[in-house]
Amino acid sequence: MSAEGRHLIDPRVTEKFAFGLLWLVMFIIAIPVVGIIGYMLYRGAGALNWELIVAAQGGLYPAIIGTTYLVLLTTAVAAPIGVGAAIYLSEYARPGPLLRLIRLAIINLAGVPSVVYGLFGLAAFVILFGWNRCLAAGACTLALLVLPLVISASEEALRQIPKGLREGSLALGASKWQTIRRVVLPNAMPGIITGLILSIARAAGETAPILFTAAFYSLSDPFPNSVFDPVVAMPYQLFVMSTEMPDVADANKWATAFVLVALVLGLNVIASIVRTKLRRRRW
Repeated sequence: MSAEGRHLIDPRVTEKFAFGLLWLVMFIIAIPVVGIIGYMLYRGAGALNWELIVAAQGGLYPAIIGTTYLVLLTTAVAAPIGVGAAIYLSEYARPGPLLRLIRLAIINLAGVPSVVYGLFGLAAFVILFGWNRCLAAGACTLALLVLPLVISASEEALRQIPKGLREGSLALGASKWQTIRRVVLPNAMPGIITGLILSIARAAGETAPILFTAAFYSLSDPFPNSVFDPVVAMPYQLFVMSTEMPDVADANKWATAFVLVALVLGLNVIASIVRTKLRRRRW
């Protein structure tokens, strides 16, 4: 096409075409997700009721509470460590081979299968530290699992902040740490929370690390009294119901799977609302 022909194409048409393609891709991706959720709801509708969710004996309430505890404790462990590591790598570390090696290691750790993290948590927290299977061991294992994602997302969010903001703050007499704390971090917070959203979603749906380090299935004492007590978790309960309880109706299994997905989506929605409010407050 000649240069004159290229100039005849309206940029607005190109923009609309690009947005149309993006909406089409989003629609194609959403179809399987909606189909899976709809199928789970269809198969589990007969057993999905309020009593199943809130019953402490034979219901999902202990598993929902246990999963929430695991997610919150995992976030409490992974967030400060991950964000702190991202601040160091982005703001303080000197560029060089060592920094590139560290970033390569973080990327590789993000691709390690979750069962490997589960075995490491079993060896380190359960056996070496003597914690046995408990909430703390499971949360620390899940924190290790999501740390690469938190670090990568947080570092990327920090790098998106214009250098002019840093230079302006330093020119006004602020120290480097004051600049990071009062200028860089507040503006990067929406991106950091996005990384935490992805981490929460992955941690809440993992089975292998919880199986090795935290979970149990008991009807006599379903709630943990401290972080060193074992905990019932939704993925593990679904695993036990599907593999070790042949007398449980299929509808109950599908209902449990649907509640697990709904719990993960609910956590994502809450985190998205917090991120949106922070972004509006900053801008």
